[in-house]
Amino acid sequence: MELMNQTYELSALSEIADQIAVHVRLYEVVTFEGELGAGKTTLIKALCKALGVDEMVSSPTFALVNEYEAGNLGPRTRVHHIDLYRLEGEEEAIRAGMEDYLYSGDLCLVEWPQKALGIIPENALRVILVSQGIDHRHIRVLAGKN
Repeated sequence: MELMNQTYELSALSEIADQIAVHVRLYEVVTFEGELGAGKTTLIKALCKALGVDEMVSSPTFALVNEYEAGNLGPRTRVHHIDLYRLEGEEEAIRAGMEDYLYSGDLCLVEWPQKALGIIPENALRVILVSQGIDHRHIRVLAGKN
């Protein structure tokens, strides 16, 4: 089911993050798809702010996972920001313990989910970003990974 489908200016990023936050609270796993430079990490930073994360949010490309505490997430407070970009595939993701995060009950925000689609839960919220020039992005938010 499509929950969002719109083009926005980067100046409206915090409003977009607020809209997504409403949906995110209902999911344990949210995937972020898009080419390099589409704005996945930038959107996740804004989303974490909307969810009440007070600490600095940064890309976990080399660490694979960054963990944050969120104040506006409801009964859950832990957020795992996962970046699968550097992984070779699903088996490496499993060896790295990604399933432990994905099925922990905490909120997981996953960049580059296509690297390990087999371990992503079927009921994940899917965010797809497409760059449309320097100042514009197109976003689609879908319920379910397919």
